[in-house]
Amino acid sequence: MDLLITYDVETTTPEGQARLRRVAKICEGYGHRVQKSVFEVVCREVDKIRLVAALHAAIDAKRDSVRIYHLGRHALDDVEHLGRPRETDPRGPLVI
Repeated sequence: MDLLITYDVETTTPEGQARLRRVAKICEGYGHRVQKSVFEVVCREVDKIRLVAALHAAIDAKRDSVRIYHLGRHALDDVEHLGRPRETDPRGPLVI
């Protein structure tokens, strides 16, 4: 399945800054960063369940927001880019 994950983590406190780093690290473990807080993820259903659980555990639900967009099958293969070209293939190897 193809997913687009975006997040906004409150960073006015040291705890918020730590949550931001945790959320980014979790997302890096599942997909490719395409913008500062935007990730493209290609995964199986079981991986998505683990990803969502990890993100839910990492955020403060009263201060932070994570949005997971479920895209059509192979939707990431047909993304229109403006400006700098895509640096990674969303179906390519994920280097952690």
